[in-house]
Amino acid sequence: MIQELSSTEFRPVENEPDASRVRFRHRYRTGTTPAGQRSQRAEWADAAKGFCIILVVLWHVVVKDYLQFDWHVGVPVPGLWGTLGEQFLPLRMPLFFTISGVFAANAAQRPWRVVARSRIAGFLYLYAVWLLIHTAILAAAPELPTDRATSPLGLLEQLTITPSNLWYLYALALYFTIAKATRRVPRVLVLVPAAVLSAVAAAGLLDTPGNRAGLYQNLIFFLAGLYLRPQIHRWAATASRRRLVLTSGAYVLALAAMALAGAQEWFGVWPAVSVVAVIFGITAAARVARLAVLSDPLARLGRITLPIYVIHMPVLALLHRLLLVPVSGLGRPAQGLIVLGYPVLLTGLVIALSLGIHRGLLAVRARWLFALPGSRRVEAAG
Repeated sequence: MIQELSSTEFRPVENEPDASRVRFRHRYRTGTTPAGQRSQRAEWADAAKGFCIILVVLWHVVVKDYLQFDWHVGVPVPGLWGTLGEQFLPLRMPLFFTISGVFAANAAQRPWRVVARSRIAGFLYLYAVWLLIHTAILAAAPELPTDRATSPLGLLEQLTITPSNLWYLYALALYFTIAKATRRVPRVLVLVPAAVLSAVAAAGLLDTPGNRAGLYQNLIFFLAGLYLRPQIHRWAATASRRRLVLTSGAYVLALAAMALAGAQEWFGVWPAVSVVAVIFGITAAARVARLAVLSDPLARLGRITLPIYVIHMPVLALLHRLLLVPVSGLGRPAQGLIVLGYPVLLTGLVIALSLGIHRGLLAVRARWLFALPGSRRVEAAG
C-alpha cells in the first residue's frame, strides 16, 4: 500500500533559487501508486513530525520557562506539567530520529560527494550558523536555564565535541557520516554497537555533558529507520484501532513499570521503553492520518519543522525575560487563572512567532540562514 521513496522524493528542507519558502517537503513518483495512498503515507510521517516538534517546544516551555516562575497557587499544577512532559521523553526524539532514518535511506546510497555536501556539510553549516545566533541572543537572557557558550573556549567546545540545544542538526550530520561509511557493513555489526552505546549512555555509564547523551542514545533509532524502512512502511499501512490500543497500553505499562522500579538508569531499560514508544508513535500517526481534522494541521506543521527548531529557543529566551518577573509577581487569583493553560498558550505563541520570523527572514532574502549557500537545495532527513 505504501510506495517506496525514490532518491529525490523526500526533500524536507529545500532552497531553490526561485522558491518562496524553505520547508520540509515530500515528493513522489507519479503513476506508481494511487494518489490517496501516497497522500496517506505523507500524512502519517508529517503528522508524526508535527507532533514531535510540538513536544520539543512544549518541553522547553515547561522546563526552561514555566517551572522557573514563582507559582503560589496552592495546587500542584506546575509539577503535573513537568511530570506529563517527562512521559514523552522516550517518544519525542527517538520517533523524530526514526522518521529521519526512514527518509535518509536513499540519500545514504548516493555518492560521497553528494552526501558530504547536501547532508553532512549542509547540517553542519546550519548548526554552526544558528549556534552563533543562539549564543548571541541567549547572552541577553541569562535567566533562561539552558546550555550556552559563555567564552570562546565554550563556543569551540559546542562547535566540536559537546553540541548545544541545536544538537539534532549536529546529530544528523554525524549519523549520515556513520550511515554512509558503514553502508557495506553487515547491519547487525552496526545496529548492535549503536544499541549498546544507547544503553550505556542512558545508564549513565558515559560522561555526557551538554547534549551528548541525546547524541549517543538516538543513533540506534536513526539507523533502525534507515535499515527497517520497508517494515515501518508496512506497519504504518496496516495500523489498526486494535493495534493502537495495544501499543498505547504497552507504552503506558512500560512507563509505569520503569517509574515504579526506579529503573530509568538500568542498563537497556530506557532504550527498550523508547522502542515501545516509537512503535506506538508510528501506529498513532498512521491512525491520525485517516482523520483529516487532526492530520492536516499536524502535517502542515510537520513540513516546516526546521525554522521552528532553530528559532524557537531564542524566542523563548526573550519571552522568558519579559514574563518572568510579571508572572511571578501576580497574585494568587490571577495565577490561578493561567497556571493550567500557560504552557499550551506559550507553546502556541512561540511556534507562531518562530514561523513569523522565518517568513520575515525569507522576505529579506536571508535564505542562507536555512540552507547551505551555493547549493541548489539542502536536504534534511525527517
